[in-house]
Amino acid sequence: MAWVTKDSVEQYDHTPEPPKEYTKKEKAQNWWHYHKFIVLGVVVAILVVAWFIKDTVFQTRPDVQIGYIGQYDLPADTVTALQDALTPYCTDLNGDGKVVVQVNSYTVDFNAENDNSDAYNQMAGVTRLSADLSDSGTLYVMLIADPAGFQKSTGALAYLDGTPPEDDADDWQNMVYRWTDCPVLAGMDLGDYDGYTLLDDATDSNQSVLSTLYVGRRAVLDEEQAAHYADGEELWQTLTAGAVSTAAAE
Repeated sequence: MAWVTKDSVEQYDHTPEPPKEYTKKEKAQNWWHYHKFIVLGVVVAILVVAWFIKDTVFQTRPDVQIGYIGQYDLPADTVTALQDALTPYCTDLNGDGKVVVQVNSYTVDFNAENDNSDAYNQMAGVTRLSADLSDSGTLYVMLIADPAGFQKSTGALAYLDGTPPEDDADDWQNMVYRWTDCPVLAGMDLGDYDGYTLLDDATDSNQSVLSTLYVGRRAVLDEEQAAHYADGEELWQTLTAGAVSTAAAE
C-alpha cells in the first residue's frame, strides 16, 4: 500500500516579538519576588546580633543585687526607692564609673496548698531563685516574706553569727532579723508608693510595705564562697549594724 502526498510549499512569515522592556518598578517587584526571604533573613540576623551586642556590651550591670522573695511583687515605687536608698551604702564593684543596686524579685509561694498562687509565675520564680542561689556571688542579702518556708525549701540561710546551719535545721528565727529590727533599714526615708499594682490607686509609705519582711543572708560553706560573697558580707554588716533580732520571740 502506498501513501500519496501532495507537494506543497508552506510559507512562514512569523517575526519574533522583541523582548519586553520592564519598567524600574516592575524590575524591583521581580527582584523582590525572588529575593525577599533572603532579605528578611539578613534583617532578622542583624537584629539578633544588635540585640546581643546591646545586651552584653551596653547593658548596665548591677554592682549589688538584693533578693526579694515573696508571694506578691513589691510596688514598683517601693523597689525604686529601695534601690536608690541602698546606693550610698554600695561601691562601684565592676568599675564602670557608677554604682547600681538592683532588687531582684522572686515571686514564690512556699505554701504549695495555696489555691491563689499562679502556677506559671510560681515555676518561673522557683527556677530563677534556684539558679541565682546556685550562682556564687549573685544573692547574699535577701528580703524574705516567709523565712520558714524559704529555709525549709532552700536551706540557704546562715545563722546571724554567720555560721551555716545543719541540713535539717528549722530554727529560722535564729537566721533572720525583722526589717524593723535594723535601725539602718527602718530609718531610711523611702517616701510613698502610688499604686500597689498598675491597676489600683492605693497609696501608703514604702516603709510600711517593707516593715513586714525579714532580712537574711546567704549561708557560706567554704572559703571560696566567702571570697565571692565578701562584698555582700560588708553590706550585710552595714545594713544590720545595731540590729537586735525579735524574730526568735515568734
